[in-house]
Amino acid sequence: MRYGYTLMTEQTGPKQLVGDAAAAEAAGFDFEVASDHFSPWLREQGHAPYVWSVLGAVTESTDRVELMTYVTCPLLRYHPAVVAQKATTVQLLSGNRFTLGLGAGENLNEHILGGGWPAVNVRHEMLDEAITIIGALFDGGHVNYRGTHYRVDSAKLWDLPDVRVPIGVAVSGAQSVARYAPVADAMISVDPSSELCSAWDAGAPDPPARKVGQLPIAWGADERETIRRAREQFRWFAGGWKVNAELPGTDAFAAATQYVTEEDVAAAIPCGPDPEPIVESAQAFRDAGFTDLALVQIGGEHQEGFFEFARDELLPALRDMR
Repeated sequence: MRYGYTLMTEQTGPKQLVGDAAAAEAAGFDFEVASDHFSPWLREQGHAPYVWSVLGAVTESTDRVELMTYVTCPLLRYHPAVVAQKATTVQLLSGNRFTLGLGAGENLNEHILGGGWPAVNVRHEMLDEAITIIGALFDGGHVNYRGTHYRVDSAKLWDLPDVRVPIGVAVSGAQSVARYAPVADAMISVDPSSELCSAWDAGAPDPPARKVGQLPIAWGADERETIRRAREQFRWFAGGWKVNAELPGTDAFAAATQYVTEEDVAAAIPCGPDPEPIVESAQAFRDAGFTDLALVQIGGEHQEGFFEFARDELLPALRDMR
Protein backbone atom coordinates (compact mmCIF):
# COMPACT_ATOMS: atom_id res chain seq x y z
CA MET A 1 0.00 0.00 0.00
CA ARG A 2 1.23 3.49 -0.88
CA TYR A 3 1.04 6.25 1.74
CA GLY A 4 0.11 9.86 1.15
CA TYR A 5 -0.10 13.14 3.02
CA THR A 6 -3.20 15.32 3.06
CA LEU A 7 -2.88 19.03 2.31
CA MET A 8 -5.85 19.98 4.49
CA THR A 9 -6.90 23.38 3.19
CA GLU A 10 -9.47 23.79 5.97
CA GLN A 11 -6.79 23.98 8.68
CA THR A 12 -3.83 25.64 6.94
CA GLY A 13 -3.14 28.79 4.92
CA PRO A 14 -1.85 28.67 1.35
CA LYS A 15 1.82 29.48 1.94
CA GLN A 16 2.20 26.89 4.66
CA LEU A 17 0.44 24.29 2.50
CA VAL A 18 3.05 24.78 -0.23
CA GLY A 19 5.85 24.36 2.30
CA ASP A 20 4.15 21.36 3.89
CA ALA A 21 3.91 19.72 0.47
CA ALA A 22 7.68 19.95 0.02
CA ALA A 23 8.29 18.71 3.57
CA ALA A 24 5.97 15.73 3.06
CA GLU A 25 7.83 14.76 -0.10
CA ALA A 26 11.16 15.03 1.71
CA ALA A 27 9.80 12.86 4.54
CA GLY A 28 9.11 10.08 2.05
CA PHE A 29 5.38 10.17 1.35
CA ASP A 30 4.39 8.63 -1.99
CA PHE A 31 1.59 11.04 -2.92
CA GLU A 32 -0.32 14.06 -1.67
CA VAL A 33 -4.03 14.79 -1.76
CA ALA A 34 -5.61 18.23 -1.32
CA SER A 35 -9.12 19.11 -0.18
CA ASP A 36 -11.15 21.52 -2.34
CA HIS A 37 -13.38 23.61 -0.04
CA PHE A 38 -14.82 27.11 0.02
CA SER A 39 -15.33 26.87 3.78
CA PRO A 40 -13.91 24.91 6.71
CA TRP A 41 -16.27 22.61 8.55
CA LEU A 42 -15.60 24.37 11.87
CA ARG A 43 -14.56 27.90 12.83
CA GLU A 44 -11.69 26.45 14.84
CA GLN A 45 -10.07 25.18 11.62
CA GLY A 46 -10.01 28.71 10.29
CA HIS A 47 -8.87 28.40 6.65
CA ALA A 48 -10.11 27.73 3.11
CA PRO A 49 -7.69 28.92 0.37
CA TYR A 50 -8.37 28.20 -3.30
CA VAL A 51 -6.83 24.79 -3.77
CA TRP A 52 -6.10 25.12 -7.50
CA SER A 53 -3.77 28.06 -6.87
CA VAL A 54 -2.12 26.05 -4.09
CA LEU A 55 -1.68 23.06 -6.41
CA GLY A 56 -0.06 25.26 -9.02
CA ALA A 57 2.53 26.34 -6.48
CA VAL A 58 2.93 22.79 -5.16
CA THR A 59 3.89 21.56 -8.63
CA GLU A 60 6.98 23.77 -8.25
CA SER A 61 7.75 22.95 -4.61
CA THR A 62 7.70 19.18 -5.26
CA ASP A 63 9.36 16.94 -7.82
CA ARG A 64 8.26 13.37 -7.22
CA VAL A 65 4.99 12.94 -5.34
CA GLU A 66 1.74 12.37 -7.17
CA LEU A 67 -0.90 15.06 -6.56
CA MET A 68 -4.65 14.64 -6.29
CA THR A 69 -7.79 16.55 -5.37
CA TYR A 70 -9.66 14.82 -2.55
CA VAL A 71 -12.19 15.81 -3.80
CA THR A 72 -13.44 18.40 -6.29
CA CYS A 73 -17.17 18.85 -6.82
CA PRO A 74 -17.84 19.73 -10.50
CA LEU A 75 -21.55 20.48 -10.03
CA LEU A 76 -22.37 24.04 -8.90
CA ARG A 77 -19.36 26.04 -7.74
CA TYR A 78 -17.41 24.89 -10.80
CA HIS A 79 -18.70 24.03 -14.25
CA PRO A 80 -17.37 20.66 -15.49
CA ALA A 81 -15.65 22.27 -18.49
CA VAL A 82 -13.69 24.59 -16.18
CA VAL A 83 -12.72 21.65 -13.95
CA ALA A 84 -11.34 19.87 -17.01
CA GLN A 85 -9.25 22.91 -17.91
CA LYS A 86 -7.89 23.21 -14.36
CA ALA A 87 -7.04 19.51 -14.19
CA THR A 88 -5.12 19.44 -17.47
CA THR A 89 -3.22 22.58 -16.47
CA VAL A 90 -2.07 20.99 -13.20
CA GLN A 91 -1.17 17.82 -15.09
CA LEU A 92 1.06 19.85 -17.42
CA LEU A 93 2.66 21.86 -14.61
CA SER A 94 3.35 18.75 -12.52
CA GLY A 95 4.81 16.65 -15.31
CA ASN A 96 1.94 14.14 -15.39
CA ARG A 97 1.69 13.67 -11.59
CA PHE A 98 -1.96 14.67 -11.16
CA THR A 99 -5.16 12.69 -10.56
CA LEU A 100 -8.53 14.45 -10.58
CA GLY A 101 -10.59 13.29 -7.62
CA LEU A 102 -14.31 14.03 -8.05
CA GLY A 103 -17.36 13.78 -5.81
CA ALA A 104 -20.99 14.85 -5.48
CA GLY A 105 -20.10 17.64 -3.07
CA GLU A 106 -21.37 19.21 0.13
CA ASN A 107 -23.89 21.95 0.81
CA LEU A 108 -21.18 23.64 2.91
CA ASN A 109 -19.24 24.63 -0.22
CA GLU A 110 -21.80 24.62 -3.02
CA HIS A 111 -24.67 26.71 -1.60
CA ILE A 112 -22.64 29.91 -1.95
CA LEU A 113 -23.90 30.58 -5.49
CA GLY A 114 -27.48 30.89 -4.18
CA GLY A 115 -29.07 28.29 -6.44
CA GLY A 116 -30.10 25.87 -3.70
CA TRP A 117 -28.76 22.43 -2.82
CA PRO A 118 -30.13 19.61 -4.99
CA ALA A 119 -31.33 16.27 -3.65
CA VAL A 120 -28.77 13.48 -3.65
CA ASN A 121 -30.24 11.66 -6.67
CA VAL A 122 -30.08 14.90 -8.67
CA ARG A 123 -26.48 15.44 -7.57
CA HIS A 124 -25.58 12.00 -8.88
CA GLU A 125 -27.26 12.79 -12.20
CA MET A 126 -25.22 15.99 -12.35
CA LEU A 127 -22.01 14.12 -11.54
CA ASP A 128 -22.76 11.62 -14.32
CA GLU A 129 -23.04 14.46 -16.83
CA ALA A 130 -19.98 16.22 -15.42
CA ILE A 131 -17.80 13.12 -15.82
CA THR A 132 -19.04 12.72 -19.39
CA ILE A 133 -18.14 16.34 -20.22
CA ILE A 134 -14.74 16.19 -18.54
CA GLY A 135 -13.87 12.94 -20.27
CA ALA A 136 -14.88 14.29 -23.65
CA LEU A 137 -12.70 17.35 -23.17
CA PHE A 138 -9.78 15.16 -22.09
CA ASP A 139 -10.18 13.33 -25.41
CA GLY A 140 -9.40 16.54 -27.32
CA GLY A 141 -11.27 18.33 -30.06
CA HIS A 142 -14.36 20.52 -29.78
CA VAL A 143 -17.08 19.34 -27.43
CA ASN A 144 -20.78 20.12 -27.72
CA TYR A 145 -23.09 18.77 -25.05
CA ARG A 146 -26.76 19.20 -24.20
CA GLY A 147 -27.91 17.38 -21.09
CA THR A 148 -30.51 17.74 -18.37
CA HIS A 149 -28.20 19.81 -16.16
CA TYR A 150 -25.38 21.16 -18.35
CA ARG A 151 -24.74 22.55 -21.78
CA VAL A 152 -21.39 22.92 -23.49
CA ASP A 153 -20.99 24.90 -26.68
CA SER A 154 -17.94 24.14 -28.83
CA ALA A 155 -15.50 23.87 -25.90
CA LYS A 156 -11.92 22.76 -26.49
CA LEU A 157 -8.89 22.36 -24.23
CA TRP A 158 -5.98 23.93 -26.08
CA ASP A 159 -3.27 22.62 -23.74
CA LEU A 160 -3.53 18.87 -23.32
CA PRO A 161 -0.93 16.76 -21.49
CA ASP A 162 0.58 13.73 -23.18
CA VAL A 163 -0.75 11.58 -20.31
CA ARG A 164 -4.52 11.74 -19.85
CA VAL A 165 -5.54 12.89 -16.37
CA PRO A 166 -6.81 9.89 -14.37
CA ILE A 167 -10.19 10.36 -12.67
CA GLY A 168 -11.06 9.11 -9.20
CA VAL A 169 -14.61 9.24 -7.82
CA ALA A 170 -15.68 9.33 -4.18
CA VAL A 171 -18.20 6.64 -3.22
CA SER A 172 -20.09 5.78 -0.06
CA GLY A 173 -22.13 2.70 -0.90
CA ALA A 174 -23.09 0.00 -3.37
CA GLN A 175 -25.18 2.33 -5.54
CA SER A 176 -22.40 4.83 -6.16
CA VAL A 177 -19.84 2.04 -6.67
CA ALA A 178 -22.00 0.42 -9.35
CA ARG A 179 -22.49 3.80 -10.97
CA TYR A 180 -18.88 4.96 -11.17
CA ALA A 181 -16.63 1.89 -11.20
CA PRO A 182 -17.13 1.41 -14.96
CA VAL A 183 -16.18 5.01 -15.83
CA ALA A 184 -13.46 6.02 -13.32
CA ASP A 185 -9.81 5.08 -12.89
CA ALA A 186 -9.84 4.98 -9.08
CA MET A 187 -12.18 4.63 -6.13
CA ILE A 188 -12.05 7.18 -3.30
CA SER A 189 -13.53 6.38 0.12
CA VAL A 190 -12.90 7.06 3.80
CA ASP A 191 -14.59 3.80 4.83
CA PRO A 192 -12.23 0.78 5.13
CA SER A 193 -14.84 -1.52 3.60
CA SER A 194 -13.86 -4.73 1.82
CA GLU A 195 -17.34 -4.81 0.29
CA LEU A 196 -16.75 -1.46 -1.42
CA CYS A 197 -13.37 -2.58 -2.71
CA SER A 198 -14.63 -5.92 -4.01
CA ALA A 199 -17.62 -4.32 -5.69
CA TRP A 200 -15.44 -1.65 -7.29
CA ASP A 201 -13.06 -4.24 -8.73
CA ALA A 202 -16.03 -6.25 -10.00
CA GLY A 203 -17.31 -3.23 -11.92
CA ALA A 204 -13.97 -1.77 -13.04
CA PRO A 205 -12.97 -2.31 -16.69
CA ASP A 206 -9.42 -3.30 -15.70
CA PRO A 207 -9.30 -4.81 -12.18
CA PRO A 208 -7.73 -4.72 -9.71
CA ALA A 209 -8.30 -0.99 -9.70
CA ARG A 210 -6.74 1.72 -7.60
CA LYS A 211 -8.58 2.43 -4.34
CA VAL A 212 -7.60 5.48 -2.27
CA GLY A 213 -8.55 5.86 1.39
CA GLN A 214 -7.96 8.54 3.99
CA LEU A 215 -7.15 8.28 7.70
CA PRO A 216 -7.21 11.20 10.19
CA ILE A 217 -4.62 11.09 12.95
CA ALA A 218 -3.47 13.48 15.69
CA TRP A 219 0.22 13.04 16.38
CA GLY A 220 1.98 14.85 19.23
CA ALA A 221 4.09 14.25 22.33
CA ASP A 222 1.17 14.80 24.75
CA GLU A 223 -1.63 12.30 24.12
CA ARG A 224 -4.24 14.27 26.07
CA GLU A 225 -3.40 17.41 24.10
CA THR A 226 -3.70 15.57 20.78
CA ILE A 227 -7.14 14.28 21.78
CA ARG A 228 -8.23 17.80 22.71
CA ARG A 229 -6.94 19.10 19.37
CA ALA A 230 -8.64 16.31 17.44
CA ARG A 231 -11.99 17.06 19.09
CA GLU A 232 -11.65 20.80 18.52
CA GLN A 233 -10.86 20.54 14.81
CA PHE A 234 -12.19 17.19 13.61
CA ARG A 235 -15.36 16.42 15.56
CA TRP A 236 -17.34 17.18 12.38
CA PHE A 237 -16.60 13.63 11.18
CA ALA A 238 -19.06 12.14 13.68
CA GLY A 239 -22.18 13.00 11.66
CA GLY A 240 -21.31 10.74 8.76
CA TRP A 241 -21.47 11.55 5.07
CA LYS A 242 -25.27 11.68 4.72
CA VAL A 243 -25.51 14.33 7.44
CA ASN A 244 -22.34 16.24 6.61
CA ALA A 245 -23.28 16.68 2.96
CA GLU A 246 -26.45 18.55 3.93
CA LEU A 247 -25.21 21.01 6.58
CA PRO A 248 -24.79 24.57 5.22
CA GLY A 249 -22.10 26.18 7.37
CA THR A 250 -19.75 26.19 10.32
CA ASP A 251 -22.46 27.11 12.82
CA ALA A 252 -24.54 24.11 11.73
CA PHE A 253 -21.54 21.79 12.13
CA ALA A 254 -20.83 23.26 15.57
CA ALA A 255 -24.41 22.64 16.67
CA ALA A 256 -24.52 19.14 15.19
CA THR A 257 -21.30 18.12 16.95
CA GLN A 258 -21.65 19.86 20.32
CA TYR A 259 -22.18 16.56 22.14
CA VAL A 260 -19.22 14.76 20.58
CA THR A 261 -16.84 14.09 23.45
CA GLU A 262 -13.09 13.73 23.59
CA GLU A 263 -13.65 10.05 24.37
CA ASP A 264 -15.71 9.67 21.17
CA VAL A 265 -12.89 11.23 19.16
CA ALA A 266 -10.15 9.18 20.85
CA ALA A 267 -12.06 5.99 20.04
CA ALA A 268 -12.22 6.88 16.34
CA ILE A 269 -8.92 8.70 15.63
CA PRO A 270 -5.40 7.53 16.56
CA CYS A 271 -4.00 10.17 18.92
CA GLY A 272 -0.66 10.57 20.66
CA PRO A 273 3.08 10.05 20.09
CA ASP A 274 3.23 6.38 19.08
CA PRO A 275 3.03 4.89 15.56
CA GLU A 276 1.34 1.64 16.64
CA PRO A 277 -2.28 2.93 16.82
CA ILE A 278 -1.85 4.54 13.40
CA VAL A 279 -0.48 1.32 11.93
CA GLU A 280 -3.40 -0.61 13.42
CA SER A 281 -5.93 1.76 11.84
CA ALA A 282 -4.08 1.67 8.50
CA GLN A 283 -4.14 -2.13 8.59
CA ALA A 284 -7.94 -2.02 8.30
CA PHE A 285 -7.65 -0.22 4.95
CA ARG A 286 -4.98 -2.62 3.72
CA ASP A 287 -7.02 -5.65 4.76
CA ALA A 288 -10.07 -4.22 2.99
CA GLY A 289 -8.15 -4.01 -0.29
CA PHE A 290 -7.16 -0.35 -0.54
CA THR A 291 -4.05 0.35 -2.60
CA ASP A 292 -3.37 3.87 -1.27
CA LEU A 293 -3.93 5.62 2.06
CA ALA A 294 -3.63 9.37 2.69
CA LEU A 295 -2.99 10.47 6.28
CA VAL A 296 -4.44 13.67 7.75
CA GLN A 297 -2.35 15.21 10.53
CA ILE A 298 -4.95 17.19 12.46
CA GLY A 299 -3.89 20.71 13.37
CA GLY A 300 -2.28 23.05 10.87
CA GLU A 301 0.31 24.34 13.34
CA HIS A 302 1.46 20.82 14.26
CA GLN A 303 3.13 19.74 11.02
CA GLU A 304 6.88 20.28 11.36
CA GLY A 305 7.52 17.70 14.06
CA PHE A 306 5.12 15.39 12.32
CA PHE A 307 7.26 15.17 9.20
CA GLU A 308 10.28 14.08 11.27
CA PHE A 309 8.09 11.49 13.03
CA ALA A 310 6.75 10.28 9.68
CA ARG A 311 10.23 9.94 8.18
CA ASP A 312 11.90 8.24 11.13
CA GLU A 313 9.11 6.15 12.68
CA LEU A 314 5.70 6.15 11.03
CA LEU A 315 6.42 5.45 7.37
CA PRO A 316 8.95 2.68 8.15
CA ALA A 317 6.39 1.08 10.49
CA LEU A 318 3.61 1.33 7.89
CA ARG A 319 5.77 -0.14 5.15
CA ASP A 320 6.78 -2.98 7.44
CA MET A 321 3.12 -3.83 7.98
CA ARG A 322 2.25 -7.48 7.37
